[in-house]
Amino acid sequence: MRRKQALIIITVILFIALFMALIFYFNNRVVDDNSGFTLKDNLTVKVYDELRVSDFIDTIEGKIITNDKVDTSSLGNKEITFIYFNKNDKKRRGKFKVKVVDTEKPLVWLSSSYNIRVNSDVDLEKTIMCADNYDANPSCKIVGEYDVNTTGSYKLSYVAKDSSNNEEVIDFTLNVYEPSNDSSGVDEVPVTTSFNEVLSNYKKSNNEIGIDVSKWQGKIDFKKVKNAGASFVMIRLGSQSGVGGNYVIDSYFEENIKGAKASGLKVGVYFYSYADSVKEARKQAKWVLGKIKKYQIDLPVAFDWECYNSFNGMELSLFGLNEVADEFLKTVKKEGYGTMLYGSKNYLNSVWKYNDNDVWLAHYTKETDYDKDYVMWQLCQNGKIDGIDTMVDINVLYN
Repeated sequence: MRRKQALIIITVILFIALFMALIFYFNNRVVDDNSGFTLKDNLTVKVYDELRVSDFIDTIEGKIITNDKVDTSSLGNKEITFIYFNKNDKKRRGKFKVKVVDTEKPLVWLSSSYNIRVNSDVDLEKTIMCADNYDANPSCKIVGEYDVNTTGSYKLSYVAKDSSNNEEVIDFTLNVYEPSNDSSGVDEVPVTTSFNEVLSNYKKSNNEIGIDVSKWQGKIDFKKVKNAGASFVMIRLGSQSGVGGNYVIDSYFEENIKGAKASGLKVGVYFYSYADSVKEARKQAKWVLGKIKKYQIDLPVAFDWECYNSFNGMELSLFGLNEVADEFLKTVKKEGYGTMLYGSKNYLNSVWKYNDNDVWLAHYTKETDYDKDYVMWQLCQNGKIDGIDTMVDINVLYN
């Protein structure tokens, strides 16, 4: 009898549990329903635009629950799904499609004239940077006749076209010249910028003035550098010996970092890269981390990529190049170091436009008009400071 009563009790409990589960299911199930919202008229977006579901909703009677980012990293039609509460506070699933397009012209890094020495062994179509925001291999052609073995001026056009038929045409004059044999023996005195002048004009309560150095500065007396008023130094750790090449430590790196630290200067480092893939960038970052782990690094680790003449052969889009830099900096940042991307004003605006890392700006001018954020400004490359025999870059670091 007791066994029979126990079975009845268990059956009742199971029935109640099943009944409650069914109630929960029907009350909380998500039903496809587009009736609770309206969409904006334009559902066409540009590749790499940063958008969320709500950017496409015109009106909604309830509230969006899953306002996720929309994947705009590839072209074509994309189906977007999201969950929302309707006016009756019921969960509903909305669906709509957007079209991702590329309307941006390729970038051709070229002015109205381009000069080369006669008999130069150069492939202009490969050397002149031709890049697209989306395509890794846009069509890049020089239209017109020219001869690099004959001096003269040639009127040409550089035509770049991507897979979406966006086209950029740059008309330019190719000047093939004979090197001058001027033997006057008179050397021009180089124009320099004194460190004292920079201190006087730019030192504020919220910044610091310093320099960046490499093997090209030779032997440095960092005590004199410190006494001259510098508070920090960015030191080149090393570089890559060309695309696909080995990583080479700067021949003065250890001497420079030990001397700078011993003199009480804050220290950051930078690496000159030819990385052509995310994998290569990650590998370089780990190499850099291995070299600096025994030192106290006070300032950011900078990624310095300037091999624009080699870009055409790398099969990278501009977005892909930005991903390369981001991978290097992300890998370093994971280990607790500050990071920044080095670049000139024009390249930051045109090439590094997808970057959201801290920026080390190179702009050789008295007052920069770069209109985005930056944490360090390299304001000249012809600096003179006590303790260094050669010219040196001078920087302003913002606290």
